[in-house]
Amino acid sequence: MKILVTGGAGFIGSALCYYLVKDVGAKVLNVDALTYAANPASLHSLEDHPGYRFVKANICDRKAIQKVFEEFQPDAVIHLAAESHVDRSITGAADFIQTNIVGTFTLLDVARVYWQDLTDERKTDFRFLQVSTDEVYGSLGADGLFHETTAYDPSSPYSASKAASDHLAIAWHRTYGFPALISNCSNNYGPRQFPEKLIPLVFINALHEKNLPVYGDGSNIRDWLYVDDHARALHLIMTRGRLGEKYNVGGRNEHTNLQVVHRICDLLDTMRPADKSCRELITYVTDRPGHDHRYAIDATRLETELGWSAQENFETGMEKTIAWYLDNEDWWRPLHNRVYGGERLGLAAKK
Repeated sequence: MKILVTGGAGFIGSALCYYLVKDVGAKVLNVDALTYAANPASLHSLEDHPGYRFVKANICDRKAIQKVFEEFQPDAVIHLAAESHVDRSITGAADFIQTNIVGTFTLLDVARVYWQDLTDERKTDFRFLQVSTDEVYGSLGADGLFHETTAYDPSSPYSASKAASDHLAIAWHRTYGFPALISNCSNNYGPRQFPEKLIPLVFINALHEKNLPVYGDGSNIRDWLYVDDHARALHLIMTRGRLGEKYNVGGRNEHTNLQVVHRICDLLDTMRPADKSCRELITYVTDRPGHDHRYAIDATRLETELGWSAQENFETGMEKTIAWYLDNEDWWRPLHNRVYGGERLGLAAKK
């Protein structure tokens, strides 16, 4: 099977490329614009693999995307390319509108034309998976879960742009019969995550004995999903999911942000002991504007229809994650030194 992956040099995308090439045996073409959060080093061990190819292109560039489809002739598309950091969307929403909405439109439109010209058999088998986020649903109270039928209620420019791209995918299915599906995942964690995200940011700051910033009182809750479990889910949804449907992907691992930071500190205190506990570095900072209080995914449809289940719980997944960052300083150190050094992002712009 030939699978076009967009955004494959990013965090989730690189995990997906490894899984598709090495475990599934698919032929993968990774299309990535290599923006700040992409890292070609994440895919170093795939570079010479006969089942993997890379093309540098922006999904907003229609001619470049048309060429990709014409030359690669994919059997499926898994679309991950996106601006994804909520904090950056607060002060730089334009990039999110352009990439996440206009880029998704461009990709869908090129894919639709390509799909319509396929032979009947290939046309029947073709799939387009729009990979999205639980943030499109907004914020939960103390109880309840996000279901596939939960109404969209995005709070940030990032989640609004992802909601729009989801609506485009469903519209293409309903209007043109285009074989699109959507997945909505909870917070991912694991190896090769860009250092602006909570877990690698706290890890790197702790190693440097810098303050560990916690938004507000740290009570915001997320459902944590190990990235390799997500990669397996995406392949299942793409190959076996019902067209026009949505599938929620969650790890059933709800933790407050403060609990996550505590877990990182405790693991580091054990794996790389210092003179004092990392917990002493925790600092509470002004909360993020529009910060949703709680996300939690109901993954029952994915589990019952497609037989997926998470293989990692939060304890085992975090142990693997922190061990990976300790063993792979050559991956994150250049990013920390040259791209993002841990500064606060996402404060509302002042007039």
